[in-house]
Amino acid sequence: LDRPPCRGCSSNLVEPYIKCAECGPSPFLLCLQCFTRGFEFKKHESDHKYEIMTSDFPVLEPGWTAQEEMAVLEAVMDCGFGNWLDVAYQMRTKSKEECEAHYMKNFINNPLFSSTLLNLRQIEEARTADTAIPFKPTDDPPRPTFDSLLSRDMAGYMPARADFMEEFDNYAEWDLKDIDFVDDDSDLLHALKIAVVDIYHSRLKERGRRKKIIRDHGLINLRKFQILEHRYPKEVQDLYDAMRRFARVVGPIEHDKFIESHALEFELRREIGRLQEYRRAGIQSFCSAKVYERVKHVREDERRKRTMLVDVLQYIQDGRACQQWLSKQADIDAGITPVVITTSATGRRSAPPLNLTGLPGTEKLNDREKELCQVVRLVPGAYLEYKQALLNECRRQGGLRLAQARALIKIDVNKTRKIYDFLIKEGYINKT
Repeated sequence: LDRPPCRGCSSNLVEPYIKCAECGPSPFLLCLQCFTRGFEFKKHESDHKYEIMTSDFPVLEPGWTAQEEMAVLEAVMDCGFGNWLDVAYQMRTKSKEECEAHYMKNFINNPLFSSTLLNLRQIEEARTADTAIPFKPTDDPPRPTFDSLLSRDMAGYMPARADFMEEFDNYAEWDLKDIDFVDDDSDLLHALKIAVVDIYHSRLKERGRRKKIIRDHGLINLRKFQILEHRYPKEVQDLYDAMRRFARVVGPIEHDKFIESHALEFELRREIGRLQEYRRAGIQSFCSAKVYERVKHVREDERRKRTMLVDVLQYIQDGRACQQWLSKQADIDAGITPVVITTSATGRRSAPPLNLTGLPGTEKLNDREKELCQVVRLVPGAYLEYKQALLNECRRQGGLRLAQARALIKIDVNKTRKIYDFLIKEGYINKT
């Protein structure tokens, strides 16, 4: 089963691994090493509730884990029913006798699996089943052009013939085409030819079995199948993906009932959680609940805006773009339309002074520094950072020239000159 990598070290997850029970909707997965280090990222904190994800638990009987159950089904599919030596070799954790006894007990002779495709009665019926895959008039498949993308998605299915352009195990007949039974064959050669024919019949049964699964589950019209799958919530879709491999051992109705029951369980749990949230908030009527949801959405929008502002301040590297964006947002918040209002004698337009109300770092400035930031339209946080950088360089060099200041501060040269002249005038730095 494909799963996303560890959010901490990006390595491939190996069971057991940790899933955060509070972060969502996408799963937040960690390997054991990152979990023990207390890895934190954005909203995820090290004290969140968590789940240990593993398939190392018994399902049908003690001594056989869920992972081994899936492995034995895959091995029987790959090696064939009855080839227990190769099944055990592919399993690697069980012997030939253990594989045979477990499979016969739980998948062949178990009455709970009497309706699966693996019981002997249906295998016997499959010998006389038609190889074509007819469609009901109400389930007409698409008819794409040859070698189109949709045709390849449908594995080369041809609706007019109700069959595939290439069969599963398409060259199975090649081993049979040169066999000819003649009267002077020895007993050994005759037995070998019979064995080849029996092998061919087993390959034909496997081909028919796969076609029956495709027909029963409606897998030809893949897009329609995907649309039906996407109607479920994300959590149920993950379960759908995990349980898809078991669809071949149960009927389509039983499989759909299983998925629908879990989808209903998910909806009930989500509704119960919502009602519990109302109870904790002291809400006793559905009318109050509507008001609560409306106010909650407004509060979440405000929190999202604040988070976006923090991200902008953290990641924007261009000082001028950061200043322009912040001054524009400050004007909007103050009810001022950020437009150019004056024109100088030289024809260049000048912008209004920057409104410092509410900007971080304003309380650390004196009146003259506030006036400088308003005129230069520089946010207090950026000014304090530039000031500290110039002071450190001045102490290191024993003085500072304007060219050195411009090389140190990558902003507009006119703003750099005004900051430099202001710091010289106030006695913070001195010229070399």
